[in-house]
Order: sequence, then C-alpha cells, then structure tokens
Amino acid sequence: MNSSRIFKFAFFLFLTVLSNCSSIERFEERDLVIEGSRGRVVLRAEIARTPSEQSQGYMHRQVIKDGEGMLFYYESDRVLSFWMANTHVPLSIAFISSDGRIVEIYDMEPLNLSPVQSSRSVRHALEVPQGWFERAGIRVGDRVLVEELR
Repeated sequence: MNSSRIFKFAFFLFLTVLSNCSSIERFEERDLVIEGSRGRVVLRAEIARTPSEQSQGYMHRQVIKDGEGMLFYYESDRVLSFWMANTHVPLSIAFISSDGRIVEIYDMEPLNLSPVQSSRSVRHALEVPQGWFERAGIRVGDRVLVEELR
C-alpha cells in the first residue's frame, strides 16, 4: 500500500471509531426510588425501553457514577440474560420481579462475554456501578418503585 492509501484507510478508521463513540444513545432519565431496609434511596436512572436501547445498554461508556444506573424495562416477565460486550465499566445487576422486588444481584466484569442470567422469570433489570447496591444498603428483597415509570 502506498502512503496515500494508508492515510485514507487510517482516516476512515478514525471517522468510524469517532462516529461510534458519538453515537452513544442517551436515554430517558428518571429518578428511581428503591425502598430498602435502611430507608429510601434515590437513583438517577436511564430507562432502556426499546429493543434498540436494551441492546445498547451501557456499551462504550467509560464512566458511570455512583447514584446512576440503567433500568431495563420490559412489559412482561421473562428470563433475562446480560453480558458485557463492549462494556468497559464493572457493573452490578439486580433482577427485579413484576412487583418491584429485587430477587437477585450479581456482579459483572468489563468485556466479559459470559451471560449473567436470572434464575427465574423477572420483569426488569437494573445495572449500576459495581458494588453500589452494597454501598447504598440495597439488598435482595428490597423494592424498586417501577410502577411510577409506566
């Protein structure tokens, strides 16, 4: 390859990477209330409602702050499965029943392609920075007030 072709290829590659980084979707944001054994906790959550939003999730993000999360909102119960493709931030995930109860919490490692799956049918999933549930005093059995999101 001559230097002109190499330059054009490198420039095309740069534009492709740049367009992928700038195309990170921003989702609807809401305050999400979690009722726990230590009282109420408010989390600023992005809401992933559509299949496109749910596929994107936290991919390509470099920073997710404590007190922020993403709620994957579904209209019906199902076994949910998540992985960390193109996700660079360690996360914790809570699987949530239709009545808002947290039924399971798992940690997920960056870029790990092994699925993390709910052990039963649930309605929603909530991703937060890894360890946030513990730091906020949120446990299995606590309730996420998802009915306010309809």
